[in-house]
Amino acid sequence: MVYQKKIVEEVSGWLRIFDDGWVDRTWTGPPEVKFMAEPVPPHEEFIEGVAIRDVTIDENSGLSVRIYLPQHEPDHHTDNSDKLPLIVHFHGGGFCISQADWYMYYYIYSRLARSAPAIVVSVYLRLAPEHRLPAAIDDGFSALMWLRALAQGQGSYEPWLNNHGDFNRVFLIGDSSGGNLVHHVAARAGQVDLSPMRLAGGIPVHPGFVRSERSKSEMEQPESPFLTLDMVDRFLKLALPKGCTKDHPFTCPMGHAAPPLGSLNLPPFLLCVAEADLIRDTEMEYYEAMKKANKDVELLINPGVGHSFYLNKIAVDMDPHTAAQTTGLLEGIVEFIKKH
Repeated sequence: MVYQKKIVEEVSGWLRIFDDGWVDRTWTGPPEVKFMAEPVPPHEEFIEGVAIRDVTIDENSGLSVRIYLPQHEPDHHTDNSDKLPLIVHFHGGGFCISQADWYMYYYIYSRLARSAPAIVVSVYLRLAPEHRLPAAIDDGFSALMWLRALAQGQGSYEPWLNNHGDFNRVFLIGDSSGGNLVHHVAARAGQVDLSPMRLAGGIPVHPGFVRSERSKSEMEQPESPFLTLDMVDRFLKLALPKGCTKDHPFTCPMGHAAPPLGSLNLPPFLLCVAEADLIRDTEMEYYEAMKKANKDVELLINPGVGHSFYLNKIAVDMDPHTAAQTTGLLEGIVEFIKKH
């Protein structure tokens, strides 16, 4: 008799876990959105003004990053004119799904690289449940330490970064669960000497900050393909250390279990919130807690859109409001980068 594997856990079309521990991340939702989760191969020639390459940054662990280099004309009016800020990107996916090379990230981060202009370094994060937190935080921090080594002239030379990157202006950005990583990687970076590199800012976009107790927005806001309550609950249960609740500091940095925000050495932050996001209330609670701790934090709110709206290429193409809010979000991010 052939043994049939059984599904023991399934999450919103994104993820199935079998009784032998195998994890299947094949998209089983509507086929018309599948292209957004397809990998985009690297291209070292400029396509629409951006070239991309994948680089392994740690031979032992296999950790790698995707680098986006924009085609840019040096501005001869400023000092250090031909150097571009570096934006380290942490992808979303509830710590359980998605990859740095997915089309949804490719299309938005090549756009950001062009419009900033900046070099984007997107980290291929390990995924839960095979690698529970803090694995993804460790990967994000390792990527930052790799940049520090390049800035120091240590380790392997990376021409795109060494020739074109301004290590004095490094920013962290992350979508959704990647927004959590911005907070935690920045907090960890605040405890070490980064010189000659400088962490200039953090940009959590719709971070997955939650509590065990349902917030008002979780009860009232409509779900979207990019965030359902099922995803919030199940992904975080698979990602957090076994036996932990959503009140854990990884998902609730403004909670009682977390180190006081005032004790953290953080760079300036730009917190990006979508007005119709399921988890808006807890994100706003984080913002208020950061303000109360006298942290340098700005707020950018996009009205009338939901969680990770800008990654939904179909909505951006079809709906003028989503398109306008995506442009507004990117302009706000670019303005923050220019200021720091």
